[in-house]
Amino acid sequence: MCGIFGVIRVEGIGLSDRWMLRDMADQMRHRGPNGEGFHLTRNAAIGMRRLSIIDLNGGWQPLYNEDRTIALVCNGEIYNFPELRESLKSRGHQFATSSDCETIVHLYEDYGVDCVHHLRGMFAFALIDERKQRALLARDRMGEKPLSLVERDGSLVFSNELRALVGAGVVPFEMDPDAIRSYYYWNFVPEPASALQGVRKLPGGSYLDIDLRTGQQREVKYWRLTDSPPVSGEPIERLRAKLDSVGRSIIRSDVPIGIGLSGGIDSSAIAALAKRHTSRPVTGFTVGYDGHSFQDEREAARQFAKHIDIPFAEIRLGVDRVVDEFPMNCLCRDDPLADPSAPSVHALMRLSRDHDVPVMLTGHGGDELFWGYQWLRDSVEHNERKCALLAGKAGLVDYLGLRKPPISLTGLASWFEGGSGLLDGLRAYRRDRRTSAKQLVFWDIRSEFQDGERHLVAASGLTLRMATAPSARVFTGAKWWADIEMSMTQLVCDTYLQSNGLVLSDRLSMANSVEARTPLVDYRLAELIIGLRKTRSDLSLGHKARLKGALSDLVPPFVFKRRKRGFTPPWRKWTRALMGRYGEDMATGVLVDRGIIRRDAAERFAGGFDWLHRPMPLAFPTLVLEQWARGMVGLERDARDRFAHRSGEPDLSEKRESVPNAA
Repeated sequence: MCGIFGVIRVEGIGLSDRWMLRDMADQMRHRGPNGEGFHLTRNAAIGMRRLSIIDLNGGWQPLYNEDRTIALVCNGEIYNFPELRESLKSRGHQFATSSDCETIVHLYEDYGVDCVHHLRGMFAFALIDERKQRALLARDRMGEKPLSLVERDGSLVFSNELRALVGAGVVPFEMDPDAIRSYYYWNFVPEPASALQGVRKLPGGSYLDIDLRTGQQREVKYWRLTDSPPVSGEPIERLRAKLDSVGRSIIRSDVPIGIGLSGGIDSSAIAALAKRHTSRPVTGFTVGYDGHSFQDEREAARQFAKHIDIPFAEIRLGVDRVVDEFPMNCLCRDDPLADPSAPSVHALMRLSRDHDVPVMLTGHGGDELFWGYQWLRDSVEHNERKCALLAGKAGLVDYLGLRKPPISLTGLASWFEGGSGLLDGLRAYRRDRRTSAKQLVFWDIRSEFQDGERHLVAASGLTLRMATAPSARVFTGAKWWADIEMSMTQLVCDTYLQSNGLVLSDRLSMANSVEARTPLVDYRLAELIIGLRKTRSDLSLGHKARLKGALSDLVPPFVFKRRKRGFTPPWRKWTRALMGRYGEDMATGVLVDRGIIRRDAAERFAGGFDWLHRPMPLAFPTLVLEQWARGMVGLERDARDRFAHRSGEPDLSEKRESVPNAA
């Protein structure tokens, strides 16, 4: 596990490129506090920062083949490396280390770019083949590990993190209007777009093959979730066996392992699987909050940890700490991301590091793959209704219906505004008649998207008004209508899971020098889920029905009976405190100065809530975006200061181990 970066320049690597590598290494020290390494050729240079997880003493990168004509840097873990290693040894390959990532080098020798098809794990890697004058950049199938690309002036620069690109002076801090507009509709920027002008993400399940002599590129999407073949057989037994296989692979580590434990199904399942397959302690970690918050799951987590007999540690996250750390936390997310759970994730990862546990297992992916979100299940029904409308088989009456009033006062106010459900039905009818026949009903049923549609134009500054790409383009296209259930799963994995959940997991764990593993997005498990669904739909079975069935021998009934709470913090209390500290600064901040948001809108957002104590549309996303932008401006300023004082050649040793505790 580490941070990787590099530059490819057909005309030849120069002094400025070497300093660029040096600066990117320094900017990503948090991703690899144990050391660094570099490999330079005439027209390519790659580097890494190392967090030691497998082969602590010998697994240093770059990694090489036997004659050192192939060099590799890799961020991630190859879970099936023991099996790959034995197979490669039987074919005559010689290993210099016990590193899991060294298998990639030898697989490439045998299979070339098709080496990616043999890897099971999470990874982003860069490989230089000096004999064939080729560079290969690749990313794992589900997009767990990030890789950002900058292409300009005959060069390609890559990095795990956006802030390393800004902090090293690779790109100036300029926000992309289309991406920022999407952010206001999604509360994150869906990949492969990036919030930075001139930066894009290599899509998950893709590789980029580059000719170092000409610079010619070939980008290939080597895997798609919905291409999974149909699977027959009894679903529960098939899933149970696959989950057990996942459990055996995710505990491979030479350092202690922890589990981010809530009271929910997903994290309980991962904890039980890890406990089953290792004799070493697996520590449960959880976060709680001030007072007697409904969102506080410490007692539920503590109960389950006791049930499976694992060590347990907890932390109470107070409002003052959330407020004090908010600017840093927004920058550590790397992408602008308005998920209120981010401070909790950050605190959880820091708790793990404080206990000297540098590997954390998380439950991301269960909701996306097993119909865990009610809105996602509803979207299938909404699409079927839109199909009927377009075919002339449904009309307004099919959209209208009364809803029961919610319990909360703010919810009740919104219920009245929605005409007890009748006005919401009318809006949905108008939406389906107005939008393209190729546009699915997906994220546009969520409040984030609806807030963007209703309020962003009036709040937009001159720069944001330059945005032209429709924010619904991600879920628009004839291909999505072929199989709506498959499309919903693919879309939620490509958007909310990849650009929100996995971003939080990766960036906020690595900000604390912790490796986060997400076992439920194992690609073989995901393929099985989709394959079974192609044979026999599980949508009507309800919330995570097949997952619950497969876990019945591992997870006690009291976990299944708990009400779903997600990882939701006391966000109202936090938002009031955050607006009280930072809200008024928005009117004189980066967003107003750069024409993203109008000053009068920023002043209005400073209150955070309307007179009925409901969150003010766009206010919290603006607060997050402002703090993220300020952090990026600070990195850009620091980069300019360094440029003014550097001289000579940077130190780019092939291997350099950090002084203990220097990070």
